[in-house]
Amino acid sequence: MATRQAVEQFIEQCKGALEFAEQQYKEASTQEHYNDVEFSQAQLTLEQTLNNLDKLSHSANSQQKEELRQMKLQIHQKQNEMILLDH
Repeated sequence: MATRQAVEQFIEQCKGALEFAEQQYKEASTQEHYNDVEFSQAQLTLEQTLNNLDKLSHSANSQQKEELRQMKLQIHQKQNEMILLDH
């Protein structure tokens, strides 16, 4: 079973990945192709975070799974926004 502290730390890590992705999304919206490397890195970070989230959710209790599911939805939303951006 995942500890409460491990899940909380991971949620904070997810929030950090989302913040980084949001920054890169905003920059890409205004600068077009000038930050391709950072934009791609943000997408990769989100994907890696999702993979880690799936692993952690296997050992989480039902309440933790719900928290992780909500975080997963936020990450998917940001991924979709980044994919649809005319970058």
